[in-house]
Amino acid sequence: MEKLTLYVKESYNELVNKVTWPNMAALQSSTILVVIGSIIFALLVFVMDLFSKQALGLIYPS
Repeated sequence: MEKLTLYVKESYNELVNKVTWPNMAALQSSTILVVIGSIIFALLVFVMDLFSKQALGLIYPS
């Protein structure tokens, strides 16, 4: 039990004193970058899905 308590105390100390947290401007910049990247990736998957649907429609007409 002492090892667990020591681990929690050291983890807390490291998070409070040693970790460099981003400021609000850096956080917003990173968030915008991730959102734009996610939208581009989603659109790419959507377009690929449309093309594959059309191609399979030509191969297997219903």
